[in-house]
Order: sequence, then C-alpha cells, then structure tokens
Amino acid sequence: MLTSTRFAGQRFAVLGLARSGLTSVASLVAGGAEVTAWDAREDARDKVADVATVADPLTIDLAGFAGVVVSPGVPLNRHPIAAHAAAFGVPVIGDIELLAQIRADLPPHRVVGITGTNGKSTTTALVHHLCRAAGLPVRMGGNIGLPVLGEDALPAGGVYVLELSSYQIDLTRSLACDIAVLINVSPDHLDRYDGFDAYAASKERLFTMQVAGQRAIFGQGDPVTRAIATRIAAQRASDVTIAAPDALPGQADWPSLQGPHNLENAAIAVAVAQALGIGEDVWRPALASFVGLPHRMERVALADGVLFINDSKATNPASTAPALAAYPRVHWICGGLPKTDTLGECVPAFGHVVGAYVIGEAGPLFAELLGPYMPVVRSEMLCDAVRQAMIAAQPGDVVMLSPACASFDQFRDFEARGDAFRQIVTMLIADRDAACPPLPNSEGMT
Repeated sequence: MLTSTRFAGQRFAVLGLARSGLTSVASLVAGGAEVTAWDAREDARDKVADVATVADPLTIDLAGFAGVVVSPGVPLNRHPIAAHAAAFGVPVIGDIELLAQIRADLPPHRVVGITGTNGKSTTTALVHHLCRAAGLPVRMGGNIGLPVLGEDALPAGGVYVLELSSYQIDLTRSLACDIAVLINVSPDHLDRYDGFDAYAASKERLFTMQVAGQRAIFGQGDPVTRAIATRIAAQRASDVTIAAPDALPGQADWPSLQGPHNLENAAIAVAVAQALGIGEDVWRPALASFVGLPHRMERVALADGVLFINDSKATNPASTAPALAAYPRVHWICGGLPKTDTLGECVPAFGHVVGAYVIGEAGPLFAELLGPYMPVVRSEMLCDAVRQAMIAAQPGDVVMLSPACASFDQFRDFEARGDAFRQIVTMLIADRDAACPPLPNSEGMT
C-alpha cells in the first residue's frame, strides 16, 4: 500500500469505514500514526479495533489532531463533523489528500486528475488504457476502482490516473496534479452545495491547487467549463490546453467510443496522452482497442440487427443527451428517481428517438414531457420496457437504457439497474416468449 513515515507520531481521526476509510486507517497505521476510527456499523468498527482506538470523532477532543479523514459520501454541508473539527482548527480531509501529503516520499511519478459532471469514468479508464498501451507503469484510482492508498507504489516514471468527484476535491487541499482535466460542468449534486456556482467552484479548485508548469486540460462543450478555462488561462496561459474533438478524425473505428460525448472524451484523453509524451502511433490504435466501462454506453448484445446499449450510469439528463445523439434510431428506456423536473438537455436529440418507454417514479412526469415529441409507452417496470422495445425495434435500431435519473426508486444503485437490464436482454433474446424474469438486486419491488 501507499504510506509514509511522515505520518509517524501524528494523530488522525477516520470517520466512515467503507473501502476508502479502511484503506486510510491501514495506510496511516502502517506509517506510524495514531488513529481514532469510527463507523455507525458495529461490524465495520470491529475491523479496525485491533489497530485503532474506536471512538466517534464527534465525541472527543480533537486538539492536536493532524486531520479528520472522512468518506466523500459524508455531506459536509450538513454533517456536524465539519463544525466540530473547525472548532479545534483541524482540517477535514479525504484519502486523496493523504496521497498528496506523501507524494514526495514515493518514487518520482506524475498524477493525472480528471473531473467533470459527466464522462470522467470513461475518460479516466481511457487515459489508463493509453498509458498501458505506451508501456508506462500506471495505476487508476480515486472515484473508480480500488482506493488509491491500497495500491502498491509505482516505480519511477509511473502515472497515477485519478477520477475525482467534486466531493473528493472538497476534501483535498494540496493535490497539485501534473495534469488536471475538467471535461464539463452541468447541474448535479446540488443538495451538497449552496447553488450551482458553488458546485462549479469545487471543480475549479482542482486547477487552483496546481503550480506553474503543470498542465490544465479542458473540454469546450459548455459555457461554465469554457469560463473556468478562461480564468485559468489568464493566470498561466502556456499551461492550458483546450481539447478539440473536431480535430480528431477516425471515431467510426472506435466501437466503444461512439457519440459526440465520447468524441470529446477521446479528444481529452489524447490531449493527456500527448502531455505525457505518448505518440499518435500508440494512442490512435489504442482508441480502437479500448473496451468501455460497464453501464456506460455498454454494448450488451446484437440480436436480429438490433443493438442493445446499457447506459445505466446516465443518472441525469445532461449525461443521457449525448447517448441519444450517438445513434440515429433509438428506443429509449428512461426514468427512475428524477433529479430534475425537466429533460431540456435531451431535447436536441429527440429526433433520434423512435419511441420512449418510461419506468419508475419519473414515469408520469417523463410521459408528460415527452408526449408532444414522440410515442411514449408507460412501461413502469424495466422488464416490460425491454420487452416492449424489443418487439418494436427493427434491424438497425438501438434499444437503450439511458435513464436520466437516479436508480433508488427501484434499485440499490445504477450498477444493479444496469445488471438487471443486461440479464433481461439476455433472457429475452434466448427466449422471445419468456415470462418476465425477476429483477436482480431490486429493492422494495415485486
């Protein structure tokens, strides 16, 4: 794992003992720190009882502590730990900040930090893929894969590619990324921020932590991202690159990178690769060999000329819109727990939609919003929507789950929703007359 003796003799509190919390405890203890750890779940507390003091940081005197390490899932705008730590002058940080503090003790390396409202997982995985194609030692972490502190240190010349959510950036104070990336910014997670401007400012902090000579790479698809790029360029213009999708031909040869949003993701990943010294002779064939992530424009099956796409990760309209634009004839399965009362971002792609199949809590709202533009079927359940779309689809059409909603009305998370879609498609293809299979991992539904 990644650790450092600079933690020796320091005191830290760790709040939340899921994957990143447990890894933070292990890294700190291995570095010689004294750790107080807490989680509401007794079984989680039991996992650290032999190496840490088990106590709730909210109930103890934090004077002299070097930091309170919290999970990105802790809402700092509502959780009392923020005020409690502030009363003692103790910073509230995350595991990415621990990485930032020990970077000088690791073999020489570079860090690529990638953020954005949509597309950051695909772009992170693609940059990781391009680095591997170039033979660079590389690790992928942050908001994707395993907690970064749990990985072995890379040898000299390695690259750490980190997907960073706004929550993780909020918990980071000194991560000066050698290459920082902002793909896009659109309204999301506003329950954690005092309005959209505050959310956008969180993304911008990734660049204000950089120093002169470090590369800043931006998408250009929305005005907020362009405005942030302009402000950073005013401070250090020679360090800023604006990715240019229009200057990157060949997308038809990249099966897992279809659609305008994936063209922008690819352009940004190529800009990162070039900043890392990877040549076109490496990155261009690697774009063709890239296999996309599950639940992100995932090609599930091709049956009787109909392509089935699992885009369950599209939990807001802004992320669904480019998916709809990627194919000329789409049978769109959408709905779930709505984040907004509009589908405005999707309107420009409505001409690609043959019909909509609305499910979940958002079903009635979406039916009302979409009815003036396209045929709408009130399917309610995912299984019914898949079957109805399959019956209606013609060769050359696409049946796509791209919900534009959270999953929590019917499923544990977007992964469970995507897994259900994949299983339903597989079963219905195997037997077109099959009874509706049970939805795996569904919660509270029969």
